[in-house]
Amino acid sequence: MDIQALLNISYLIAAVTFMAGMKMLGSPKTARKGNLIAAAGMSIAILATIFLHEKQIPLLIYTLIFAAIALGTFTGWYIAVKVEMTKMPELVSFFNGMGGATAALIGLLEYVHNTDSTYKIAMIVAGLLIGSISFSGSMIAWGKLSGKMRKPVRLPSYNIINTLILLLNIALAVYIVAERPESPLYLYLLFALALIYGIMFVLPIGGADMPVVISLLNSFTGLAAAFGGFLYDNMAMLTGGVLVGSAGTILTIAMTKAMNRSLSNVIFGGFGDTGGSGGGESIQGSVKSVTPSDAGILLNYANNVVIVPGYGLAVAQAQHTIHELEELLESKGVNVKYAIHPVAGRMPGHMNVLLAEANVDYDKLVDMDDINPQFKNTDVVLVVGANDVVNPAAKTNPSSPIYGMPVLNVDEAKNVIVLKRSMKPGYAGIDNELFYYPKTSMLFGDAKDSITKIINEVKNM
Repeated sequence: MDIQALLNISYLIAAVTFMAGMKMLGSPKTARKGNLIAAAGMSIAILATIFLHEKQIPLLIYTLIFAAIALGTFTGWYIAVKVEMTKMPELVSFFNGMGGATAALIGLLEYVHNTDSTYKIAMIVAGLLIGSISFSGSMIAWGKLSGKMRKPVRLPSYNIINTLILLLNIALAVYIVAERPESPLYLYLLFALALIYGIMFVLPIGGADMPVVISLLNSFTGLAAAFGGFLYDNMAMLTGGVLVGSAGTILTIAMTKAMNRSLSNVIFGGFGDTGGSGGGESIQGSVKSVTPSDAGILLNYANNVVIVPGYGLAVAQAQHTIHELEELLESKGVNVKYAIHPVAGRMPGHMNVLLAEANVDYDKLVDMDDINPQFKNTDVVLVVGANDVVNPAAKTNPSSPIYGMPVLNVDEAKNVIVLKRSMKPGYAGIDNELFYYPKTSMLFGDAKDSITKIINEVKNM
């Protein structure tokens, strides 16, 4: 069997592991195994690419390659081990940006070696354009998610300016492919313009739309990698890019559907750009505050309890504590479930991963569509750090920025206990009508501390 056949078989094995791993990522029970399987396939593809070729490679090149692999592996492992769950969304955005930057760098390096081929120039330009947008856009998303850029920026006539920059990018890209200029100057100009567009693309989008933006940028990076696969005629790179791009696209569509909005509305509508300033009229009314003892009594004598986790749960690192409360209530005969909104937290699946880390039974995590009909028969809903995903204004107030967004129907339950540090609005920057309902009780303070106090009260009953 010749080297090329072995290389093709290696790429085939890698492609199969990519697809199998992605399939297993669809369930929390198999996600870890799926990730390992896909990583093993990627390792096979990398080693096959390095060793299974006919050209003679100097030892120095091998040394540099494996030094880079070792450095990257150690850095990625160290960051992944040290990162807190609250920082996971911005880490994903950062890593995604690195993928886009890699695709852009491939284009910058390969251009001068392929000016004789229109096909290869087209692949280089497409990968560089999309990868550059993904890189700069992901960096802005990282800044927003990490709190370094809290307020969206909307320039006058923003949509017109952004559209002009995009058209300029497209026109320059078409010119480079058609004329294939020997000088890389035009390519560097395209690189700079694409970076500017990526910044302008994400800069005005508010925090409430970050889950959608992350998914969309992820699909961009996958698409850029796929063009790299076409350029190098590398089937593993092509397959991986297509899978990442298609998965990101499907997830983006799912996120916009969960928010009952179109992708164009997310990009051009500036939803969530209130920056936490209120986003409309303030709600007039009073809130009812309770003590941990009052909350403990309600939970202890309930038959059905639903816990709604939000970003505040992650900030307080209270996932293990809430699991302890869940087990305590179940030992007293209380039926406990978790209501998971598709865009709860700062990225898709954030709450699922957070609770899985605390060994919460996967069967207790119930999606929004399945849990909503059950709220009418729920005695107590315990909202821990969630805000916009439980706001009834999405159903009742046409003037609200989140009107039409599907939310958890916690307002239909008999009693609602909300754990929050303060009355500060959520990521969409608007007041929550739920907090002023007569059936709603507010327990102010750090979520982890409040849950611990509730646990102690329930234990003494």
